[in-house]
Amino acid sequence: MSRVTVELLRPVPVAPLVLTAHLRRPGRKVQLVEASLSASATEVARATALRPRTIDLPVPPERDAPEPPPDPESGHPVPWSPMSDYRAFHNQGVEHRIVAGGFDRPGPTTDWIRLRVPVVAGEAPSALERVAAAADFGNGISWVLPRVEGWQFINPDLTISLLRHPVGEWVCLDAETMVQPNGIGLAESRLWDRSGRLGRAVQSLLIDRQ
Repeated sequence: MSRVTVELLRPVPVAPLVLTAHLRRPGRKVQLVEASLSASATEVARATALRPRTIDLPVPPERDAPEPPPDPESGHPVPWSPMSDYRAFHNQGVEHRIVAGGFDRPGPTTDWIRLRVPVVAGEAPSALERVAAAADFGNGISWVLPRVEGWQFINPDLTISLLRHPVGEWVCLDAETMVQPNGIGLAESRLWDRSGRLGRAVQSLLIDRQ
């Protein structure tokens, strides 16, 4: 899969969910897959995934390639504040190792993330599941508007574009958030794994203040 776009239509409850999926567009070179997630017969999320064919091609080496981030072993865990230390996915379901910036300060942040628990009980997480679980943290780790002042920056979508198949447990987000005085923002994350550059993740942001 080279692209996955998730639309978060409604709040997803902590309750039994029903997933349906089908091949929207079959093809030899490009396929499109659609999935829908429902709770009590109400659709709460929708996803589309692009699956292009892959072949070996002798392309020239990349020019001015960015430097990879430091390894996760050189990073430090997130110092969760009392405001975010409640039991939830962000602090129990994944492990963080920050190598630049910080969750406790505004601005760009580089964070290695890996799953602590399987997405489906009894099944090892797939590479795509590991990337998707990490990629949704972009707006949270690179915030620019402080939550303690009542700011909200909710992402109603997430688009992940990949250059290749991910490898390993750790996924790195080099994330940056941009906001405008019209209630709209954007969080963009460069994605890495231990083998190098992986792709990008983009989240549209709905900016509000309580």
